[in-house]
Amino acid sequence: MTIKIGDRIPSTILKCLTEDGLQDVRTEELFEGKTVLFGVPGAFTPTCSAKHLPGYIIKTDEFRAKGVRAIMCLSVNDPFVMQAWAKSAQADDKITMLADGNGTLTKALGLEMDGTPYGLGIRCQRFALVAQDGVVTQLAIEQPGGFEVSSAEAVLKLVG
Repeated sequence: MTIKIGDRIPSTILKCLTEDGLQDVRTEELFEGKTVLFGVPGAFTPTCSAKHLPGYIIKTDEFRAKGVRAIMCLSVNDPFVMQAWAKSAQADDKITMLADGNGTLTKALGLEMDGTPYGLGIRCQRFALVAQDGVVTQLAIEQPGGFEVSSAEAVLKLVG
């Protein structure tokens, strides 16, 4: 079942690669206060790298001005890929890159997609959500192949 407005973010553990090495991070810790999470099908993929992630990097200050404590990017990739993507996009101090290597959170959100016809395996749908203390207040899920409702510009309009 797909997550919806009013639902609590499922309790899971994700991996983040920090200066101290590989760290477990619980969703309960990640979603304190007002947060934005956007999901992408894959690091370094065309739309994700050219539009989705860069939009949030550019708009970070506007999100912060609206009280957003953290902006997070979720992808079914390993932590090393997510760190390399953050470095190449210069997102290190703006976006928290969440590696969902096994698709645990993606599946718990009900937002997985089957990319096996393209050699990608199970991936995350393109989406964005706003949460307040772990409860979803806004949700925007893209149609397959779309990039409209989950862009940084669109989500800024949803953040109160």
